[in-house]
Amino acid sequence: LERVVGGCAVVDLSALSPNEPIEQGRMAEAAAHAGRGDIVILKTCWERVHSPMTPEFWTEAPYMTRGASQWLLERGIKAIGYDFPQDFPIRLLLKGETRPFEEYVTHDILLRNGVTMIEYLCNTAALTRERTFLCALPLKIPACDGAPARVIAMEDLPGGAWQRAGGEAVSCQAASGLP
Repeated sequence: LERVVGGCAVVDLSALSPNEPIEQGRMAEAAAHAGRGDIVILKTCWERVHSPMTPEFWTEAPYMTRGASQWLLERGIKAIGYDFPQDFPIRLLLKGETRPFEEYVTHDILLRNGVTMIEYLCNTAALTRERTFLCALPLKIPACDGAPARVIAMEDLPGGAWQRAGGEAVSCQAASGLP
């Protein structure tokens, strides 16, 4: 759990347009506050543009580029959460088209190098700060490489110190997996 519980940089990419690639320069500007050992949430608020129950959610989403993925890897992040289908070839799956693994750039660059991925978060618009405390609690399913998870982000912890939250009231904003 140490890979999916801890300090989190919320990267606001909510101004992205449909089908817009997330390039390295854009990522470097938006995620300058993300550092070594952080969990990162990429906040596009894509579910507000299209419902995950529609084809457009999957076929018109912004998507990560190899350069942006490499930039995040070089920052030394330990985990990343997305609220959109982050790899361009995901949209092609709806047409029955598959692409080589290397074209799924976040999987190829981040996951292959040990960065844990938390996919298809919702309610990220509720996150209002650049930093939060994130807890992703996946189900333990034997012999699987992924699982549904309950994900919560807690803002406004007393003094901003996660370790001092012991029993004190905190304000919580949820960023949970798809319903």
